[in-house]
Amino acid sequence: MTRKIRVRVRRVYEEPTTDDGTRVLVDRIWPRGLSKADAALDEWCREVSPSTELRQWYRHDPGRFAEFGRRYRDELRQPERAAAVAHLRELAEHGMLTLLTATRQAEISEAAVLAELLQE
Repeated sequence: MTRKIRVRVRRVYEEPTTDDGTRVLVDRIWPRGLSKADAALDEWCREVSPSTELRQWYRHDPGRFAEFGRRYRDELRQPERAAAVAHLRELAEHGMLTLLTATRQAEISEAAVLAELLQE
């Protein structure tokens, strides 16, 4: 029997909470103005971040989010990224997993797509 996967998405700039569980930054670039101590990360998983080309095309345009999600899921099938997704799924099977991103709109970020993918 597999445990229910619990994943949440938060901004890395928000204060950590005791119920965050494992905190993983999923952005390719380190967040501006944030020290490693303040981030309170367990891991930084750059391998799951979208390609530079996809990020530049998307530009967090809400009208492009659905297509971004489709293209990003395609990228996540690449071997290195698929292995990183499997690692995140394993972390989530052992307790709460909080995916962190620096973007202002976390609900339309790669972290949101990842969280949905992990919970499927």
